[in-house]
Amino acid sequence: MPRRMARAVAASMMRIAYQLRPPLKQAAEVNLKMAFPEWTPAQREAVISKMIRNVGWMGAEFSQFPKYNRKNIEKVIEIEGHENYLRALERGKGVLFLTGHMGPWELSSFAHSVYGYPCDFLARPIKNARVDALVNGYRALSGCRVVDKNDSARSILRTLRAGGVIGILADQNTSLEEGVFVPFFGIEACTTAGLARIALRTDASVVPGYAYWNEKKKKYVLKFEPAVELVRSGDEERDVRENTARFTKVIEEFVRERPDQWLWVHKRWKTRRPGERNLYDVT
Repeated sequence: MPRRMARAVAASMMRIAYQLRPPLKQAAEVNLKMAFPEWTPAQREAVISKMIRNVGWMGAEFSQFPKYNRKNIEKVIEIEGHENYLRALERGKGVLFLTGHMGPWELSSFAHSVYGYPCDFLARPIKNARVDALVNGYRALSGCRVVDKNDSARSILRTLRAGGVIGILADQNTSLEEGVFVPFFGIEACTTAGLARIALRTDASVVPGYAYWNEKKKKYVLKFEPAVELVRSGDEERDVRENTARFTKVIEEFVRERPDQWLWVHKRWKTRRPGERNLYDVT
């Protein structure tokens, strides 16, 4: 299917799927009310509408992966701030690519690899083995390597010691056992502590990067920001929490700047401390 048609069809299908999944609608509405309490219902609906379109578009781009190569990738996505990535890579201690479910997140690492900079990235296995194999096969077409998120420690360390790059989606809710609470839009959110622990122990650079749809250019932009300066006080747990907060602040700033580019249907504030109420219980 031609790209333009694929994007239109995928966006329409995503709108139907969203309407058929009330829990997704509830999560998006609750999240936006917490993040932007001053917004009107119309403002929230406008952001949700564009978010649905963008997720559909990403699915369409995913279907086009076999067609993309170094000769045509710039028509789809261009890179901004690449010097920040290259400067971190030149240190030789590996790079932790800090990103999240922003814009066409599947396209980000794929396109960067087409440009000549492949990476490993963490992903949860899909329950259906055939679907998992198909999806990961597409993800790896440009040279990226998918690492099972449930069994990743050795692979991450091996890649970083070789000066390689690991992409980590660090914007989702996590369990009490795996996370620390840091502010996200002023509300404590349980956030993965793994990124900070790895960065502190390996001295790898943590470089924020994310892709977004640029309406004026009519294509995507993959933007890299300067590496996050790590806090090193000597108190590991304090440093893990402080650096996790810094990483989360980077993600929050992106979401504030381009709210329609983030995946609002995820229950980001689901995990609470013992005794705290469920923020998604609207009954």
